[in-house]
Amino acid sequence: MPLKKNLESRKCFKLVCGAGNEDSVEVEKLVCLYASAGADYFDLSAKEEVVKAACRGLERAGKSRKEKFLNVSVGIKGDPHVSKALIDPAKCVACGKCAEACGIQHAITPGEKYKVQSMRCIGCGACALVCPAKAITIISEPEPLSKVLPPLLKLGLDSLELHAVTEDEELAFSQWTEMQDCFDGILSLCIDRSRLGDRQLLSRVKRFIAKRPAYSTIIQADGAPMSGCDDKESTTLQALGTGQIVDRAGLPVFLMLSGGTNSKTTMLAQLFGIRSHGVALGSYARKIVSALIAREDFLENKKVFEEARVIAAGLVGASVRYMG
Repeated sequence: MPLKKNLESRKCFKLVCGAGNEDSVEVEKLVCLYASAGADYFDLSAKEEVVKAACRGLERAGKSRKEKFLNVSVGIKGDPHVSKALIDPAKCVACGKCAEACGIQHAITPGEKYKVQSMRCIGCGACALVCPAKAITIISEPEPLSKVLPPLLKLGLDSLELHAVTEDEELAFSQWTEMQDCFDGILSLCIDRSRLGDRQLLSRVKRFIAKRPAYSTIIQADGAPMSGCDDKESTTLQALGTGQIVDRAGLPVFLMLSGGTNSKTTMLAQLFGIRSHGVALGSYARKIVSALIAREDFLENKKVFEEARVIAAGLVGASVRYMG
């Protein structure tokens, strides 16, 4: 199992394109870029066109599916990773604060009334926090897995990931069980401490892996989801805290650090004695190349692509250097 061998090397770099990012054009660019820059593993929205775009990105980069790996993320109702912002036009005062807060996603378009481009929204909720008119709500209506997964599994995925940010233990477990029943490969559980205490978190992990073979599960230890927009040490501490809990438990799982991750994550993990099998970077990895990726000629302009590749390779190299 190639993905398993990659994880066993403890050198895995995962690019998170965004569980809610349905912009297939951007995903193709990101995958092509980061595959060329040394990333191994790509986390994608659970949309058929997005997975196909990632495959095109790998092909453009001259990379084989035998050496690069694709993961699709699904979530349960209420999880921010599968949520979207919605602006009530009756309340919108067109102040523009939401668009400013949207950061690298640029999912909010201005006008007499501001609107959300759903395919680009990743559900981070930053816009709702700054809206003075309280015109923005975050909605979460994920489709049933029985509808979502069958066409995706035909594309030959390497893993499936469940985002389980919820207090509803039984709902999360039922989704996990459904995934196990339809997929015999590696499953990943993305979990954080925003709604669970340390003991609850470990209890959930142990329950979910109880009937799975050893080292057939990734625990993606999320710090503060979708918060890695800078390269400060303080930004990544939450990810290290969650990762340390899982690492100290000595469970037969692969540990992936995520949520607020940046170029400092693996360096600090080594300093704190946390042994992970990989690191997943999303917001920060996308931010540092966002201006170049946005260009329409990005994939054709060799000079622009190479400029972005050098930036991306620097991040991958800085991350991998301290793993193992």
